[in-house]
Amino acid sequence: MRKADRLFQLVNLIRSHQPITAEQLAERVGVSVRTIYRYVDDLSVSGIPIYGEPGVGYALDEDFELPPLTLTHDEIAALMLGVEMLSRSTGTDLEAAAKTLLSKIGAVLPPRSFDPTRASIRALGNLLNDQSLRYWNDLYRAIQQQQAVRIEYLNLNEQLSQRVIFPLGLFCWGSKWTVGTWCTFRKTYRDFRIDRIQDLDFASDFEFPGQEINLDTYTEFQLERMKLSGFQPLT
Repeated sequence: MRKADRLFQLVNLIRSHQPITAEQLAERVGVSVRTIYRYVDDLSVSGIPIYGEPGVGYALDEDFELPPLTLTHDEIAALMLGVEMLSRSTGTDLEAAAKTLLSKIGAVLPPRSFDPTRASIRALGNLLNDQSLRYWNDLYRAIQQQQAVRIEYLNLNEQLSQRVIFPLGLFCWGSKWTVGTWCTFRKTYRDFRIDRIQDLDFASDFEFPGQEINLDTYTEFQLERMKLSGFQPLT
């Protein structure tokens, strides 16, 4: 990565996570703490209003704004491909948001550098079947609203069960989507393949179990399971 790209990344990290320590920045950028000190000096000399407090970390002046967006040819190609793949592998809600994002970015870039119809790298055809995406929008909305859903689920042994779950995150595994949840029946975190959900309804009569049930604790739970049993790919 070029130094200019690292400096830009550094400014974005400070703006998004302020205050943030030099050690945290070094870990995220992939350089030494000493290099972070040098980068901060370079940014300060160039007029970026970064200030630091010992024991607290770096922060930016609250009125600071980054200069207008500039993208390389490869970055534009990656962006257009990513949006096209997203629109073919998620529900309609995020598909619409992705297309709006693309149009907003296209409005501030030179027209000749941003023409999706002339892209040489394309994602053609649906990446996932209809069953994989059937309840994607409903699960996405349930996550945003912290709302429970009732599902009828067909497991890999072809056994049907009914569950009330609180969806916490949606995860794509190439050809499959799973939803990470808090299962009210098992009283623990569980994963379900979206393509094996046979029916789904919102369960407004269930209240969210509490702030301690969230995506972070779900992730910690799954990482601990992987350590104990080893990662098993989806089948």
